[in-house]
Amino acid sequence: MATIATTVTPALATPSLCTTDFSLVPIGTGTTSYSQQIADIQRLVQQSGLKYQMHSTGTTVEGPWDQVLQVIGFAHTLVHQAGIARIQTDVRVTTRTDKAQPMEGNVASVERILATG
Repeated sequence: MATIATTVTPALATPSLCTTDFSLVPIGTGTTSYSQQIADIQRLVQQSGLKYQMHSTGTTVEGPWDQVLQVIGFAHTLVHQAGIARIQTDVRVTTRTDKAQPMEGNVASVERILATG
């Protein structure tokens, strides 16, 4: 098995900022509703101080890579503490090095195109 060096070189550092979309799905709960867990996760994300936006199928969070991924880990712990033994999470991460583009910029770009016909 290969090992990773304990000294992180700049070539192996995590990106400084990311926009991450995630959706936790509790498995084996016996119900199709998990609104309470979603509300708990939204409170957690709000308390993190990171920029976020809830949408119909998940939450988009923007910020430093390590903090964003830590919040997703905390969300798992929170849902497990509510008695749910298994969770599946879909995560999509976007990073850019060519320019800064906040999450609203992605939507605004498409809206400008739609507005011009």
